[in-house]
Amino acid sequence: MIKIEDLQEAIAECHGVRNPNAGTCVKLAAFYIIKDHLEGKEPASSEVGYSFRAPQDDADITIDFDSGTEFSAAINGKNPDDIWPIIDELMEAVQVLQPKLYAATIRKIQD
Repeated sequence: MIKIEDLQEAIAECHGVRNPNAGTCVKLAAFYIIKDHLEGKEPASSEVGYSFRAPQDDADITIDFDSGTEFSAAINGKNPDDIWPIIDELMEAVQVLQPKLYAATIRKIQD
C-alpha cells in the first residue's frame, strides 16, 4: 500500500532535483495525482481536456519563447513551420562539424 508520507517524500525529492528533466516532471505529476487520489480530492475541473490537442488553425501557431538571447529574439513570434527546417539544417551541420556536440544535444532532447 502506498502511504501519503512516502509520496510526500518522493515529491520533495523531485522538487530538490537540481536540473530537472522531462522524466522528473512526469514522476512529479504522477506522485501528485496519486496523492490527490489517496486523499480523495476531485479534479479542479469537471471538463477533461487534452494538453496535446492540436489548435484549430495551424497558421495561428507562433513561437512564444524569450530567454534573452539573440536566437530567442529572432524566433519569438514566428511560425514553427518556418523555423524547424532551419534548425534541422543547423543540426545537420553540427553533426558533421561537431559530432560530440550533436550527440549530446540529441541525448538531451531524447531524455
